[in-house]
Amino acid sequence: MILTVDNLLAGERLAQLKGLLDDVEFIDGRKTAGWHAKLVKANEQSDGRNPKTQEARKLVLEALQANATVALAVMPSHFRPILFSRYREGMSYGAHIDDAIMGRGQLARSDVSMTLFLNAPEDYDGGELVMAMGGSELTYKLPAGSAVFYPSTTLHRVAEVTRGRRDVAVTWIQSIVRSAEQREVLYDIDRVRRGLFQEKGKTQEFDLLSKTHANLMRLWSDV
Repeated sequence: MILTVDNLLAGERLAQLKGLLDDVEFIDGRKTAGWHAKLVKANEQSDGRNPKTQEARKLVLEALQANATVALAVMPSHFRPILFSRYREGMSYGAHIDDAIMGRGQLARSDVSMTLFLNAPEDYDGGELVMAMGGSELTYKLPAGSAVFYPSTTLHRVAEVTRGRRDVAVTWIQSIVRSAEQREVLYDIDRVRRGLFQEKGKTQEFDLLSKTHANLMRLWSDV
């Protein structure tokens, strides 16, 4: 399941985040790439040791943890530290797959990848997030503050930026439910039962859907 979330960050909080990043040095992004991804990665990333990068990470993490759609659809158990990437003219990130296991010491499985767009689409040309899906490609270039979540099993790339600058925040999430198909089933059931409750209250149908959702969580969850 691919999920877009509008206005994950907006208004003052988005402006605050961009202000923090304006004061941070950006370094060669290949330093955080896997051994094969280094061959196709050409971007910059904020210095993770800078206190302002850490403050910016906190802003994004708080937004992720507070978002109801993220909680219901992604069912996160662990977020990897947020990275802030910058693509100037001529930069791109070729086709790659995200590492399955990330971290040192505390390891985490990457189930869901996220890209949060930080500047407006009209501020740059190119720079689309491109996903390979069943012989075709899906492209995403969202408004500032909006995010796309997609299975980390997806082969994807970032198209070359030909004008302006593309700024994004990215992270990887370990979900309580590792299967993308199972997460989608659970999300659909949850949306239906919540809609039913709003329309008719606590009915027998609502109780049956709640039972089904809970029992599928027991079968599929990894906790």
